Amino acid sequence: MQTIIDLANTIFKPIIDLGAAPIMLIVLTLIAWAVGVNFFHALEGGIKLAIAITAIGSVIGLLTTTYQPALNAFVKSTGINLSITDLGWAPLATITWGSPYTLFFLAILVIVNLILLFLNRTNTLDVDIFDIWHLSFTGLLAIYFGANLFVATILVIFIGILKIINSDLMKPTFNDLLDDWENPMTTTHLNYMMNPVIMIFDKLFDKLFPWLDKYDFDAAKLNEKIGFWGSRFAIGIYLGIFIGLISHQSVKSIATLAFMAATCLELFSIIGSWFIAAVEPLSQGVSDFANKRLGGRMLNIGLDWPFLAGRAEIWAAANVLAPIMLLEALVLPGNGILPLGGIIAMGVTPALLVVTRGKIIRMIVIGAIELPLFLWAGTLSAPFITHTARALHAPGIPSTGLFSASTKEGPIEQFIAVLVGKASKGEMMMVLYAALALVAYTALFFWYRHEMMKRNQKYSDDGKEVADDVKFVPTHGAASSAE
Repeated sequence: MQTIIDLANTIFKPIIDLGAAPIMLIVLTLIAWAVGVNFFHALEGGIKLAIAITAIGSVIGLLTTTYQPALNAFVKSTGINLSITDLGWAPLATITWGSPYTLFFLAILVIVNLILLFLNRTNTLDVDIFDIWHLSFTGLLAIYFGANLFVATILVIFIGILKIINSDLMKPTFNDLLDDWENPMTTTHLNYMMNPVIMIFDKLFDKLFPWLDKYDFDAAKLNEKIGFWGSRFAIGIYLGIFIGLISHQSVKSIATLAFMAATCLELFSIIGSWFIAAVEPLSQGVSDFANKRLGGRMLNIGLDWPFLAGRAEIWAAANVLAPIMLLEALVLPGNGILPLGGIIAMGVTPALLVVTRGKIIRMIVIGAIELPLFLWAGTLSAPFITHTARALHAPGIPSTGLFSASTKEGPIEQFIAVLVGKASKGEMMMVLYAALALVAYTALFFWYRHEMMKRNQKYSDDGKEVADDVKFVPTHGAASSAE
């Protein structure tokens, strides 16, 4: 196994060291070229994707940086002291990629994806190799708590397979949200593995509170009715004023918060369209390749989540959830993390959008219910993150104290990793807890899969085109892949 780790590091490390945007430029260009797209047309798409990734990261960073002083002021005025520093996701990605095991997990998951494609168990080709770090984080967490590399690898493969199955299940919903049934885009991002938990609460809404939906609003439709006052600009201004007021900011600071939120919400929409434009060459190439070589079988392309960034509901919900998360963090038993770096909850809202299909009231209520899972997971993983960062001499980390991320994707997976790690030490109670957790996790996922297949069949019945693997794969097919 050490030979495989060394080989993976030799092959992938020079590419990974370039960063997310150059990685995706190279990957998208080469895949498009491999399926027959003219090289310079493929390169154009790769460059556009790199620009889109850079832009979305820059805007999120700008929004977070602008809001942190106000949130710090709010915490200071309350006198609450939470000891774990929230660094956000970026330092955690850097720390995780600093481990040689991450490249090993990447190599294994690339092989697993290719096997699933060859066996016709998925139609998704996962090209978002940078975000493999989320699964590697899970595996490394299991190792930190006692698992050996073999057990951690099995756990990573298991979750990775479910993640790919989920990308196929979500594809028709992505088409619906984008109002585009021709694009090849889906995602294997770990944040969407919260879908099963979110769907439980969504079903409860259907049974207990369906009347709330009549008060819901669609940002785009609202904009059509009342113009500017329902636009992304206006939503950003409302939210900026709200956060400024609760943190006792000056008029100047409130204006800055309001105008920055308004600007960022509009930019997110614009940048979201760049992702669609970036994959157009690949989309056409995959279509031509499928017709010529795969008997018409269409492949989905697994990208990062921001191709949905144009949906205003993601940002409206994230901004409303920011002060809610802050208030929850102050009173939540067992929480030790102050949400700052992860306050704009990008690990939370994309999955809420997919399950609820943009019902903003549901997104906010369900998001508020699930936020404690992220805070507890951030608290639980803080010793591991701090230890690993200092062992790797990661730059830019605090020299004292614990640190983590408040909205790190995959909180359920982090809990399972801890249980699996502790169970690997042979303690029978932990073995039992880990077994029960894995059974519950798997059962919940396949219940969710059943519900998504019903949704996808409804799309088909309504005349929408749905991929064969989503509509007709028998239950035992996907289940055997996961096992």
